[in-house]
Amino acid sequence: MTITIGHLSLRIATPDNMLLGLIAAFHMLLAAALLAGLLAVSSAQAADDTCTGKNLMTELQQNDPARYAEVVKEADATPNGKGIFWKIEKPGLKTSFLLGSMHVTDPRVLNLPLYAQAARDGADTIVIESDEILSEKKAAAALLARPDLTMFTDGTTIEKLLSREDYARLGAGLKRRGIPLSAVSRMRPWMIASAVALPACEISRKAKGIPFLDQKIAADATAEGKQVRGLETLAEQLQAMAELPVEFHLKSLIETLELGSKMNDVVETMTDLYLSGDIGMTIPMLKTVSPDGKDEESDYASFEQRIILDRNKIMAERAAPILANGNVFMAVGALHLPGDGGVIELLRKQGFTVTQVN
Repeated sequence: MTITIGHLSLRIATPDNMLLGLIAAFHMLLAAALLAGLLAVSSAQAADDTCTGKNLMTELQQNDPARYAEVVKEADATPNGKGIFWKIEKPGLKTSFLLGSMHVTDPRVLNLPLYAQAARDGADTIVIESDEILSEKKAAAALLARPDLTMFTDGTTIEKLLSREDYARLGAGLKRRGIPLSAVSRMRPWMIASAVALPACEISRKAKGIPFLDQKIAADATAEGKQVRGLETLAEQLQAMAELPVEFHLKSLIETLELGSKMNDVVETMTDLYLSGDIGMTIPMLKTVSPDGKDEESDYASFEQRIILDRNKIMAERAAPILANGNVFMAVGALHLPGDGGVIELLRKQGFTVTQVN
């Protein structure tokens, strides 16, 4: 694939796998939800609330038990890879709780387990990634305040960066989601990929005003008079994505397009893993979706550092003084929890005892 930026032409080999695009898409679901609102996708344009995806791990277990066993083994080796709900304790403080969230409107996700709901109800303070999502206007303002992070401001359009074939596929993919190609022509590839990555059922529910999990948690808390705090600004989240090379984002966009309807299966599998608490299996699962099962180490290392690990540190550091007051309910994206550099381990290094709640 050849892309042209200004007078610079770059040749990029067609990727052998889709892992990077899928991981990027998962992290961009929040942006996609906001994008759907900004584009004013109507219920008529995206009328189907029914998700049609299937669980790829169920198929893998039936069709290739050996490979499935490898996925399970890798997941089991991931620190803190089991569970989405954790208890945070420190002597002298009221117990706080940590929920790994998923930025989707799926009713199965919105329906918190009873113990998690009880913890949220009893908390004095609610913490989410960004409290700007409480207001669509504030979220839109955050996106528009830094147009350079989401839009090409030098006359570049997505049509100039893609081949005719890929541009046509992009148009078809957006049309299925009720989004006109003209509405995203100057958007950066990562913003467009976030919309393509979402199943039509997600776009439809968002268009009807159904909140995603983090929004619901924050909105319910605000209605009850609870304090809601954010750990990041949307601009900071956008900056993290924008700092990755445009080549990476174009690759992710094309890979997501190549998945086509299979993206529904990927999101359904992610959702099932989330609901079962098998967060550590998410990345191994995504590797199995790749045609050859191999990831591009240098690209993934850069992505992981900037989008996951760097933000984990920010979240943990900014959460510490809030947690010092006790009785906090904190919800951040589930993929920020596991691993040696995950939020759970970082909170433990700050002196908190963090224990999974079954």
